[in-house]
Amino acid sequence: MLNEERIKLMTKMASYEENEGRRNMAIGNYFRSDYIGLQVLKAIISATLSFAIVIGMYVFYDFEVVMKEIYQVDLLETGRKLLLAYVVFTGIYTFVCYLVYSYRYSRAKKSLKKYYFHLQELSDLYEEDIHRKENF
Repeated sequence: MLNEERIKLMTKMASYEENEGRRNMAIGNYFRSDYIGLQVLKAIISATLSFAIVIGMYVFYDFEVVMKEIYQVDLLETGRKLLLAYVVFTGIYTFVCYLVYSYRYSRAKKSLKKYYFHLQELSDLYEEDIHRKENF
């Protein structure tokens, strides 16, 4: 005999596993510090590449002006300004990424906790069904 409550629960869990469950389970395999550290490291690398691309695009766009003014510009001061801009850009981007990935991790853990609760509930329903059949 089919248990309607068990079928509803299994359908709900299968839908979760198929959609957001995969991503949450991948996140849940990490410790909090490992997951956030890895994501922040990726953010620093992508911020560095993005900053280099933007600077390169600016240089290529105004190449003629850059070449004319290269002998008149204080290279040390320009280097300091670029380094400061890089540190500020990367710092802000990294901080925002830290907040985003901390939120994602906590949301995934809550979701997985609910999923594991449903698994336990399903296991209890199976046990209940087995005991009912044994006593019948």
